[in-house]
Amino acid sequence: MFRATFLTAIAATALAGCTTTTAGDEAPAQRSAVAPLRTAAGADVGSVTATQVDGGLRIAIDARGMPQGPHGAHIHTVGRCDAPDFTTAGGHWNPTARQHGTSNPAGPHVGDAPNLLVGTDGSGSLSITLPGGTLAELLDADGAAFVVHAAADDYRTDPSGNSGARLACGVFAAA
Repeated sequence: MFRATFLTAIAATALAGCTTTTAGDEAPAQRSAVAPLRTAAGADVGSVTATQVDGGLRIAIDARGMPQGPHGAHIHTVGRCDAPDFTTAGGHWNPTARQHGTSNPAGPHVGDAPNLLVGTDGSGSLSITLPGGTLAELLDADGAAFVVHAAADDYRTDPSGNSGARLACGVFAAA
């Protein structure tokens, strides 16, 4: 009897160190990332938040201190925003190898967003879901950036929609 009790105690002690992971115990997956927007001169002109949702990424842009009018707005492939022209951000984020623009029959890129409309006060906001992308892809080894361009995107011309120079850029980082 002593031996059975002793072995049961040893087994219970050994099992006490084991744990079972359930869905509620797992570390939560990264659900959002933020890109602070800056001009080539380093001025803070807003931010972009990317949130993982079913079927894609919810992008929320909050801009201020920008020129009035429509501006192309895109996720770019590299998480770098070196002044003065932000070309280090690379081209548009395009993991599906499509052409640019929602009006292009061979498009769009995953990173193609609608034009950001900036009012007379220099502010603008936009909230949209971009289908197909994931936060894990956005935050991969070389990261990703968000770029606001000088001109309106025409939604069809590959590779950039004729949206002009890069006015502001922000690198996404986990929030």
